[in-house]
Amino acid sequence: MHKTLNVKVWRGKEVGGFTTYEVPRNESQTVLDVVTYIQRHLEPSLSYRFACRVGMCGSCAMTVNGKARWTCRTHISKVAPDGELEIAPLSNLPVIKDLATDMSEFFDKWARAKGQFKGELTRHESFARVEPASKERKAADAGIECIGCGICYASCDVVSWRPDYLGPAALNRAWTLANDVRDVQQAERLRAVAGDAGCHSCHTQGSCTERCPKQLAPTLSIAGLKRKVARAAVRGEL
Repeated sequence: MHKTLNVKVWRGKEVGGFTTYEVPRNESQTVLDVVTYIQRHLEPSLSYRFACRVGMCGSCAMTVNGKARWTCRTHISKVAPDGELEIAPLSNLPVIKDLATDMSEFFDKWARAKGQFKGELTRHESFARVEPASKERKAADAGIECIGCGICYASCDVVSWRPDYLGPAALNRAWTLANDVRDVQQAERLRAVAGDAGCHSCHTQGSCTERCPKQLAPTLSIAGLKRKVARAAVRGEL
């Protein structure tokens, strides 16, 4: 095992370049450990984002050797066996500085896809009951664990080609709510995801599913939305 790592880190904003650092290599070292070492010992002005460090928040996502990953759960032994490492900000998002990106548009697209739950019961009424074994509940369960890390969005070529595309995370969220029997804005949601920038823009390449750290399958969620939109269009509901 190499005693040191040769690490290239993106510095700057949209316009910038890679700066190379030499970092000591340790056992069980993660990419986030490397970035933290650089910031604390070599480059105090380096900007990046992290929070939990245990794979729960997703805020430490960066591009590691060309692929979007959670840096807190990515071990150096898996991605840099030769001692070479390249760390960049997530693709398809504006760069604030260095490794920190602006997630505003990512979450704005959740809103445009009607990614918020809207029920009709008030706090004065009994809880709505959902049958756990129902087809709708199982379909929602398959995609509901998304934590909004942005890895699927950064991995999506369609977002790169057309920035107005809602993206896999927003459409996956729309799919979970489309299967929530308590929600009362189903027609509005289907109209929101049926446009040119919606589910039918997906090319089904599967990068989002391949790289999702939570093992979700946004590709299947988007396919489900395509079927729902098509049925609603045939019935004249859109």
